[in-house]
Amino acid sequence: MTEKIDFEHAKVSFNVYLKGFDTSDKKIALKVGHTYRVVNYASELCERLELSAEDMNLARLIALLHDIGRFVQLKETGSFDDSIVPHAVLSNRILFEEGRIRDYIDTDEYDELIFESIKNHGLFMPDENLSGRTLLHAQIIRDADKLDNFHTKLISDIDTMLDIKMEELECETLSDYAYDTFSLREPLLNSKRETHLDMWLSYIAYIYDLNFPESLLIVKEHDYVNRLFDRVKVRDEATAKRMEECREVMNAYISE
Repeated sequence: MTEKIDFEHAKVSFNVYLKGFDTSDKKIALKVGHTYRVVNYASELCERLELSAEDMNLARLIALLHDIGRFVQLKETGSFDDSIVPHAVLSNRILFEEGRIRDYIDTDEYDELIFESIKNHGLFMPDENLSGRTLLHAQIIRDADKLDNFHTKLISDIDTMLDIKMEELECETLSDYAYDTFSLREPLLNSKRETHLDMWLSYIAYIYDLNFPESLLIVKEHDYVNRLFDRVKVRDEATAKRMEECREVMNAYISE
């Protein structure tokens, strides 16, 4: 079964696709690096979950393609803003409406699973009707994507990610919504975020939405919680206190 998914061929096709974009652009480059690291995290999760070689290659292929719509989005808008057309919708439009999925895999045997996994990685909460193998792969790509989001937020320029300078971010405050929701151990809705600091906290709150104990273990092994809180040196005293309280809440969640 494994030979049905030629991941090396898919990588070649993906690199051909990228030739249509300016990979020297910081935001494009960020998403290229993100894509390949998500592939690595998907592989690591499959290994820790002791999945088959076929599922490993399938998870890697989904990871390779999950953000393919981001490049069109950035080329046309220069932004990661999903408010016009969500990037996951763009990804599936490119792959399935335009038929480019056949550039990456010859068989259509996995098309529905790939479509649903990509669709659901971009949703605030996954479709509750997913089940079986489709649910498994939707959970893998959601977790792998978030795991690299933590890594990306530590290595990329703040202005590339948030369109704001670090010194401006450090002067911002948290909204009551962000603070209260995080304290309740719940992910934050993008539409309710009020400040860039809310956005930063919302990225850390992705941890609440991880599906596998193995994913939480990876977070702990990389000390992502403390490193993400430490990266932004909040200047407002009351806000800094709130951020430290949020750190304590998350570290307790990880420990439990």
